Amino acid sequence: MFHQGKNLFLSGNEAAAEGVRLCRPQVIAAYPITPQTTLVEKLSEFVANREFPCKYLLVESEHSAMAATMGAAMIGCRVFTATSSQGLLYMCEMLSYVSGSRYPVVLANANRSTATPWNIFGDQRDSVAMRDSGWIQFYTESGQESLDTIIQAYKVAEHPEVSTPVMVNIDGFTLTHTYDLVNIPSQEEVEKFLPPLKTTNKFSLEAPKSLSFTIGPDFHLESRYQQQKAFHAAEDVIARVDDEFAGIFGRKYHGMVEQYRCDDAEHILTVMGSTAGTTRIVVDKLRAAGKKVGMIKVRCLRPFPKKFFAGLGGSCKALGVLDRNISFGYEGALYTEVRAAMLKPGASIRTLNFIAGLGGADISKADLELMFEKLGGIASGQESGQKEFGQEEQEHQYIGLRWS
Repeated sequence: MFHQGKNLFLSGNEAAAEGVRLCRPQVIAAYPITPQTTLVEKLSEFVANREFPCKYLLVESEHSAMAATMGAAMIGCRVFTATSSQGLLYMCEMLSYVSGSRYPVVLANANRSTATPWNIFGDQRDSVAMRDSGWIQFYTESGQESLDTIIQAYKVAEHPEVSTPVMVNIDGFTLTHTYDLVNIPSQEEVEKFLPPLKTTNKFSLEAPKSLSFTIGPDFHLESRYQQQKAFHAAEDVIARVDDEFAGIFGRKYHGMVEQYRCDDAEHILTVMGSTAGTTRIVVDKLRAAGKKVGMIKVRCLRPFPKKFFAGLGGSCKALGVLDRNISFGYEGALYTEVRAAMLKPGASIRTLNFIAGLGGADISKADLELMFEKLGGIASGQESGQKEFGQEEQEHQYIGLRWS
């Protein structure tokens, strides 16, 4: 029988803060930046009210926040910090220090566009720019998933086969400041799921060791190979942790990737983050109208669900990928990943990239219906010059342009 906990009306940031509180980190390093600020403010209230024992550090920058969490992790503490946009970019140097040193730090990033032009609203260019920093990356659809993923993130990061930091990405304003009913698990059930951190990767008088040391060319490759092995191990660990979470709390997120009404779908749209919620509504509407459409929700950008996309086939005739980012000079980053995973002889699924939602621009139901319409067009447009996957690539489409 699943534990129901209690239900509260919370913003995405507040839901994430509740998840952190339940995991009981011993050190939190905080530096405010919109739209992440209310998350660490809520945590400061928890600590001030002594709802859990924790050292709350107010630091002078995002770089210092990550340095402080690493320092605490080096003595064996469970730690947490949060940031957004330029703050995540400012952390860039320390991200690789933490990941290369294999500390299970958990970071919540409120996805927001990066400058310039200056913009405080949400897209995913900040975290996508850090996809090669050695951090596992989750993207959440709702406040509930944000809370639950924070809890799962600690379980994954602290697994001895993984021992890798995790970034939980929450779409800025769309989720961080939007209120919804969220189920809060009990402390007892979370502690059953997530026991206290036990690690040997720390300073110890009983077992002295060197940490974060310098490696020359002879052995540098081996250290990177060990990191890559950890990401491969994380693929199975993420799935097992999600299954265990479902067994206790009754909520499941399908590991790294979720399919929605894809069994007989001819046209599928791939999304990441909060857009999945709106896409579900559009899929249901089009299904009611007799159209065979579906959605793939990518929950993990790293590790990437390569095996899933490599095996994608069945009745699917056209696959769209919606990117809330753009890799200048090429295309959307998620689209590149998906196409690379699907690249094999004889592939016949036509693909199309949609760039939308940059700088917080709304992605409406009408926009999503247009994307499915375009997928239907390329699926039946071979006579009009459309090419199959593996031949000449489709030009990416910008949704919502006001001028050009």
